[in-house]
Amino acid sequence: MSQVEKLLKYQEADSRLIKVEQKLNSSDERKKYIQARSYLTKASEKLDQIEAKAQELRANIDRLNARYAELAETLKDFDHLDELAEESNALSFYKRSAQSLLEDFKALKNELNNLISNIKDQVEEYQNLKKNVIAAQKEYPKLQAAFKKYKDTVQVEAEAIAKDLKELAKDIDDDVLKKYQAKRSERVFPILCQLKGDVCPMCGTSLSIAEKENAASGKVIECENCHRFLYR
Repeated sequence: MSQVEKLLKYQEADSRLIKVEQKLNSSDERKKYIQARSYLTKASEKLDQIEAKAQELRANIDRLNARYAELAETLKDFDHLDELAEESNALSFYKRSAQSLLEDFKALKNELNNLISNIKDQVEEYQNLKKNVIAAQKEYPKLQAAFKKYKDTVQVEAEAIAKDLKELAKDIDDDVLKKYQAKRSERVFPILCQLKGDVCPMCGTSLSIAEKENAASGKVIECENCHRFLYR
């Protein structure tokens, strides 16, 4: 049996293994399990974001409380306004101060209203997330078990093919097999292809003169473009 025939036989068995792998990867069991795992991972990240936002809101509460205390302290200056009213200059000053203070209180009220709205939104988002996470955590072990059961079933088939590949590999040159496996890891398949005239059947690259001669002599060559193995 020639090296090409051995490689073709190996590739045929390998194609069966790829189909098994694809069957596992496209299964509903795997999709549901991966989706649940991804959701729980993202939910954890979202909780961290909510916690960071909560800390920011707490800082804003402290800042507004401090601002309110400042304004309240400023109000004390108006306690004896009647006594100062006799002085026209002083009254004019306090009228301007009162107007400024009123504007500060309005701005503070607006900030407080926005802060309260943000806090309500955060509380609602947290409660919804908590409810969904609890439901996902309950469902996750079931999905994980279902995927493992299906994977174990498929694994029996995959191991049988892997055993065949191991036996077939014994008759293939080590360097060639290493190159084959390297291409396989890069998701290149099929790896060994029959030439169509003097071009690669997969990417259409033409052979050089030297490659034509090697292919004509029965050697396996490598496409310069897609790096697949080619034979005449």
